[in-house]
Formats: sequence, C-alpha cells, structure tokens
Amino acid sequence: MGVLKRDFLPNDLAPLLSSVDFGGSIAVQARQSIEETGWLLDLANQHELIRGVVGWVDLRSTELDAQLSKYSPHSKFRGVRHVVQDEPDDNFLFRPDVRRGIKQLRAFNLTYDLLIFPRQLPAAITLVETMTEQPFVLDHLAKPAIRDKQLEPWKTQIERLAQWQNVSCKLSGMVTEAVHGKWQAQEFHRYLDVVISAFGTHRVMIGSDWPVCTLSGDYSSVLGIVTDYIKQFSTEEQMAILGGNCARFYGI
Repeated sequence: MGVLKRDFLPNDLAPLLSSVDFGGSIAVQARQSIEETGWLLDLANQHELIRGVVGWVDLRSTELDAQLSKYSPHSKFRGVRHVVQDEPDDNFLFRPDVRRGIKQLRAFNLTYDLLIFPRQLPAAITLVETMTEQPFVLDHLAKPAIRDKQLEPWKTQIERLAQWQNVSCKLSGMVTEAVHGKWQAQEFHRYLDVVISAFGTHRVMIGSDWPVCTLSGDYSSVLGIVTDYIKQFSTEEQMAILGGNCARFYGI
C-alpha cells in the first residue's frame, strides 16, 4: 500500500483528466469524517474540475439532520457514502438506525453510494426494495471475485439489485480485484457484460477509483478498460456512460 502513502490533490488529478479528455469528476469520500466532507467541499470551491462531492455524514447520529443542513446548501454537495465494506456486520445497511439515516437524504436531494463487497449485496437489495424513491449507485460493481474468476452468486444478486430503477452502477474498481499489475482487459469483460445486461447503458457510469487504482495500474490504462469495452455501443450510449449518466444521477 506504500504507493498510496502520500497526498493526492486536484493538481495531481488535473493532468490525468486532461490526458483522457475528461473535463471534471466527482470527488468521493475516503474517511468516515465530517472534517473530510468540509475539506472536500472547500477543495471543490477552489477547483472547477471537482464537479460534485460525495461526502460522509454520520447516518446513525441524532445530529444527522444538523449535519445535512450544514452541508446541503453547498451547490456541489451531491451525495453521501459510508465505507460499508469495512463494517463487520454484513447486514449493516439494513440496521434500523442506518435505514433511518438514509431515509433522511431524500429530503435534502442527496444520492447514496453503495460501497460494499458481494457478501453485503443481499442487505443492499433489501435496502433498495424499501426505498424506491432514493437514488442509489453501486460502487465498483460490488467488487466481484475477479481474481478467482467467480461469477456466482454475484451475478444473480446484481441482476436482482438492477431490477430497481432507482439504482445505478459505477464501472470502476475492477483492477484492484484482479492480480495487481498482471491483469488483461479482457478478463473484466464477463463482469461488464453482466452489469450492462442488468442495468443497461443508461444506468452505468465510468469511474476511476483514483488514486486507489494505482495499486494495480496507471490511470489511463484503468479507464481504457471501460472506454475500449463500450466501443460496441452507439455514440450516444458511449457519451452517456462517459459522463451523461453521471451528470444526470448527481444533478450536476
């Protein structure tokens, strides 16, 4: 993990975005910290390339309404995420206090990013079934077992999750689930096939997972997995996956 032990800031990202003809991106939280949310929004004020921020708030706190009221006036505060993949309880998303917190996001017009492992997909499915008006996006395809070349039960669960039209999926995070630095783009195609078949081209969006992706590949090569794969689709569909769907989902 040594490659990640330094600061990664907007000025580091800017030339990478430019190299692949992207004009901006969504900054997504990494720490379970209110202070980080404020810091990301401060960065967004300073850098046009940050088009929106998905921050962290304490969904289980009795102070949640105050936290949301504090940040929601910021035009670039677009959503919330909790690092559920690190929670020992696989049913964390369906805990009463967590569900109560997520329900409050709708009143503030905020999205929710699902950062989970495949073992937490059943709880995610149950959650979205009970909140059909809340916009959700699944991060990193729920990190399927690419290294072990497994599809099930992930495939079936992805298909169940995608039945709900308020759920989208980010095409990202795949290279860190493969053998680091030794992957071939083709090994991700069977997983992308599943997601596109389930969600369609109108509910998926490209993501980089930068800087974490640098554990297993350079920025351009990581994005190239998706940009090359989607050449099979129409120009309109490609543009949607490469930005339009993201802009619509986050309201930017």
